[in-house]
Amino acid sequence: MRHPPRLSALLAGAALTMAGTAFAVVGTASGAAAAPVCTVAYSVVGQWSGGFQGSVTVTNNSTALSGWSLGFDFPAGQRVSQGWGGKWSQAGAKVTAVNEGWNGSLATGASVTAGFIASWSGTNTAPTAFTLNGAACDVAPGPGPTPTPTPTPTPTTPTPTPTPTDPTDPPDPVGGAPELSVAGNRLVDQNGATRRLLGVNRSGGEFMCVQGHGIFDGPVDDASVRAIADWNANTVRIPLNEECWLGLSNIKPEYRGANYVNAVKDLVGRVLAHGMTPIVELHWTHGQYTGNSAGCSDIHASCQKPMPNARYTPAFWTSVADTFKSDRRVVFDLFNEPYPDRATSTAAQAWTCWRDGGTCPGIGYEVAGMQDLLDAVRATGARNLVLVPGIAYSNDLSQWLAHAPTDPTGNLAAAWHVYNFNTCSNEACWDSTLAPVAARVPLVAGEIGENTCGHAFIDRVMKWFDDRSLSYLGWTWNTWNCSSGPALITSYDGTPTAFGIGLRDHLRALN
Repeated sequence: MRHPPRLSALLAGAALTMAGTAFAVVGTASGAAAAPVCTVAYSVVGQWSGGFQGSVTVTNNSTALSGWSLGFDFPAGQRVSQGWGGKWSQAGAKVTAVNEGWNGSLATGASVTAGFIASWSGTNTAPTAFTLNGAACDVAPGPGPTPTPTPTPTPTTPTPTPTPTDPTDPPDPVGGAPELSVAGNRLVDQNGATRRLLGVNRSGGEFMCVQGHGIFDGPVDDASVRAIADWNANTVRIPLNEECWLGLSNIKPEYRGANYVNAVKDLVGRVLAHGMTPIVELHWTHGQYTGNSAGCSDIHASCQKPMPNARYTPAFWTSVADTFKSDRRVVFDLFNEPYPDRATSTAAQAWTCWRDGGTCPGIGYEVAGMQDLLDAVRATGARNLVLVPGIAYSNDLSQWLAHAPTDPTGNLAAAWHVYNFNTCSNEACWDSTLAPVAARVPLVAGEIGENTCGHAFIDRVMKWFDDRSLSYLGWTWNTWNCSSGPALITSYDGTPTAFGIGLRDHLRALN
């Protein structure tokens, strides 16, 4: 995000809660008397006017497969518009999902899940016949699509059965800042209670040190942190500078190395002491880039670069992870706002650069990809929750699922940023590109804001995220001009700007 002109920075850029249907399809190849060839579970996990999100899980009950193709027919004219977990296609009513390169092996008893977004009109009748590699699966009797309810007598002794997806007695959340883990597409604490990250960014640690002015912009004492908590925030995102953390010689001695690290640790400790989750995030990095949308020509970490660098960034994350790995209440955000798409000529090149790094077209330094940074974190033994942003200044998650780095701990969430001037800044884009991601992994809007000095836009963002129980953080808890920042406050006692009033009042109304 752009800081005020005096800071010489760069402008950057869920499960659906609607009612669904689910049923199991169990089949055997024609004439077989043994175990069924496959078991298929089809569900509509969210439905809205003209569209819905579906999921298909197939379990292989036969011999191991090195590749698979799932087929079924839509009976009511539904049309698949996009999908994940497989290569989706449709010809007439016939829908086919073929394995991706990474999930083609399907051992006996193993399952694979693929999802999709589709359109519908009139009725959304579920398919009733499936094939796996051409072998028909006979449909066992089951509830099928959700029927129109009819009145039934009230039983004298009702016996509801809790299920993992709809518990009647959900666990109580832990007190204070939680140790967060990923459970499907949710963030949960040590008790298994679902948690959301809701709060603010506290900018300063990314730019003050490299500009020679200090470590943080404004106070970070107990009173100023308590003022954030008074907004009913439960999360504070703390942007960092890799050269200051690593103690490189171009930074003034009083603002680098141990002095900088200890100041960050102290702020993290105060955030935790007020029961909030700290997110430590890498904002500015080393590496000279003068191409499209360059924020500066400086090789040093004095602006947002399109991608992190292989020279220093893995070392930064090794050190940060070593520092905080003993406290899983601390969350790691790998890189603020990647924009390799501005340097490369194709989206395929941009996403490959994003994940794998190396020599990327249009970027003159060796790049560290998201997989490199995640590997650096996990090599320390850290199991903390890690946030991974998309491209286009973190505003594009369209291929995040297909290119997500591999995490041996399974503790990975997607990060996304949005401002009123971004490309993906309306509900239609959020429905088409964010909803599929949120259906698979936790989604955190690490920065939301607008340059209007009002809050009409973030009100829309917060509603969309609230409706899906997702997380978001306002930019930023600094006393800047709300149109050039944008800034949430006019004073570190928590007095809001006209923009900040929207976030403050909304957070206070949530609980």
